[in-house]
Amino acid sequence: MTDIRTDLIQQGHEAAPFGLGGNGAVEDFWALLKPRVMSLVIFTALCGLLLAPGGIHPWTAFIAILCIAVGAGASGALNMAYDADIDVRMSRTAKRPIPRGAIEPGEAYIFGTALSVGSVVVLGLAVNWVAAAFLAFTIFFYAVIYTMFLKRSTPQNIVIGGAAGAFPPMVAWSAVTGSVDLASVSLFLIIFMWTPPHFWALALFRFADYETAGVPMLPNVAGVDATRKQIWWYSLAMAPVAALPIVAGVAGWVYGAAALVLTVKFIWHAWAVYSLRDGEKAERAPKKLFGYSIVYLFAMFVSLLADRAVNLLWLV
Repeated sequence: MTDIRTDLIQQGHEAAPFGLGGNGAVEDFWALLKPRVMSLVIFTALCGLLLAPGGIHPWTAFIAILCIAVGAGASGALNMAYDADIDVRMSRTAKRPIPRGAIEPGEAYIFGTALSVGSVVVLGLAVNWVAAAFLAFTIFFYAVIYTMFLKRSTPQNIVIGGAAGAFPPMVAWSAVTGSVDLASVSLFLIIFMWTPPHFWALALFRFADYETAGVPMLPNVAGVDATRKQIWWYSLAMAPVAALPIVAGVAGWVYGAAALVLTVKFIWHAWAVYSLRDGEKAERAPKKLFGYSIVYLFAMFVSLLADRAVNLLWLV
C-alpha cells in the first residue's frame, strides 16, 4: 500500500493511514458498490425480468432483482479493490473511498467477496440455480477476467469486458424461465454493442487520465483517429442489433419505431465524432455522444417495456 499512499501525497490528496484498517463510513462502503452502475444494472435486469415469458411471484422477482443488484455492487467493490493503484492516478476516480484512504483494499476484497457469495447463494435458494450460476459467472467475468486481465492488457478491454455489463437482463430472464434463449440474447447484444462507442467516447475526452494511469484504452494505444473510426463502425453495426428483439419476437412496432429514431440519432452523434476533427465542435462531439449514449440505452429499454405494455392492453 506504500505506492498508493505515495501517489496520494504527490498529488496533494489527504488520506487516512493505510495501516491496519480504514475509517470508512456507511457512505464509503455504499460508494464501493458503484451505485450509478448498479442502478443501470437494476433497470436492465428489471426489463429482462418483465419481458421474459411466463410468470414469477412478486416476492421472488424482488429477491431476484435484489440479488442481481448486490452481485453488481460486489463486482464494483472487487474492481475498486484491485484497481486502487489505477484509481489514485486518475482525476475521475481519485476521490473514491480506497484512494482517499477511507477504506483499505483488503476490507473491500472481504466486503465484495461476502456480497458475491451471499447474492449467488440467496438467488440459487430462493429463485433457481441457473440464474445463480449465471450471476456467479457475471461477477467472475467482471472482477477477474475484465478487471484483472483485460483492462490492463489490451485496448479491446471494453469490447470483451463489456459482456459483464450486458449479462444482467439475461440473468433476470433466466430467473423467470430457468433458461436462456434468443430473445434474452437480443437484450444482451444491445448492451454489448452499445458499450464500445459509449466508453470510447468517454476515453476520447479522458485521454490524459488513462494515459497517466497506464490503462491501454484505444485512444492511448491506437490513436484518436483510429478510435473515432471504431466508434463510427461500431455505431453502424449497432443498428441491425437494435432490431433483434423484433426478430426474436420480444418486441413489436412500438419498440421498432422508437428504436429507429433513437439509433439514427446515435449514429448522427457518432458521425459528428468521426467527421469533426478540429475546433470547439470537434472537442464537444465525444462528450455529446457519451451523454446521449446513456439516454439511448435507457430509452431503448423503456421502449421495450412500453411495447410490452401496449401489447398487453391490446389483448385486454
